[in-house]
Amino acid sequence: MLDQILGFDHSALTWSEVTVTSILDFVGTFAFAISGIRLASTKQMDWFGAYVLGVTTAVGGGTLRDLFLGATPFWMLQPSYLIITFVALLYVYIFRKILIRTAPTVFVFDAIGLGLFMVVGVDKTLAMGFPSWVAVIMGTVTGSFGGLLRDIILNVTPLICRQDIYALACIAGGVIYTLMLHFVPIDTVYAQLISAGMVILIRILAAHYHWHLPQLKGVDAS
Repeated sequence: MLDQILGFDHSALTWSEVTVTSILDFVGTFAFAISGIRLASTKQMDWFGAYVLGVTTAVGGGTLRDLFLGATPFWMLQPSYLIITFVALLYVYIFRKILIRTAPTVFVFDAIGLGLFMVVGVDKTLAMGFPSWVAVIMGTVTGSFGGLLRDIILNVTPLICRQDIYALACIAGGVIYTLMLHFVPIDTVYAQLISAGMVILIRILAAHYHWHLPQLKGVDAS
């Protein structure tokens, strides 16, 4: 069952590693779904529109990753991700007053999803036999492209295209994760949690201290 949930062969992993990866995957799905649904509520979408946006945010990056890797998109193997997104929709509806009053809600859930999905993407890519540099790229795609699709649907400039430290946080976390797996004698579970935590921490610090890349200035055609 867990093989179907994660969509790859983890016969070489221990039971605890598989379980933690599954938890990270599901929590990341829930977090990203909430970020999409919460933004949908600001656009006065109906329930179905909000659900579609939540699903797109939650599975968009992983779907693109699987297409790149030549695998069946993970959410087509079993319905857990669609169910989790529906639970997220109910959560936003039930606690909408609290979420509305809490301004950083979308940012917090987006940061959590970013970090957790990065780890899931790296793990799946490595399990399929790809090298570490490909795993870092696929981890970044998994973490950041769901938010990209969400922003495109909402007709706003995607975070990945702004000055925000977004995809770079995924890249940094992916590099840290692969380096720990290869060179640091640490349990994989701890490496996963540390790497995901680093992505979340980088996003929070970047927002708090206004870290960003230099803006590319336009060139005067005249």
